[in-house]
Amino acid sequence: MPRDCIRIVNMTFYGHHGVEESERELGGRFAVDVELYLDLEPAGSTDDLTKTVDYKAVYKLVREMEGARNYELVEALAHDVAEAIIAQFAVDEVVVRVRKQSVPLGGLIDYTEAEIRRSADG
Repeated sequence: MPRDCIRIVNMTFYGHHGVEESERELGGRFAVDVELYLDLEPAGSTDDLTKTVDYKAVYKLVREMEGARNYELVEALAHDVAEAIIAQFAVDEVVVRVRKQSVPLGGLIDYTEAEIRRSADG
């Protein structure tokens, strides 16, 4: 399996996700990273966009999914994004990380993060 990788890092959105009602009401910043694993040799040797994954299309999908509903769990958002990428793009594997800032844990933290890894072959 190819280990070539495209990364789109720190796509940042303002969303109304969270378990606590106050999180869903006030909203907060969320960041999403995706790693797309596929054979990049055809794109590299031809300089042809149709031989790879269009980053803009991936960004658009992630933005649409993040805004489509209010999730309680970042795990669920990451799962749905990973499943949608596998369904819509010719990738062998995808890794999705969703980070949430301002998490009410009773202390100071930078963020929480969930990472989901899915492959096209299940």
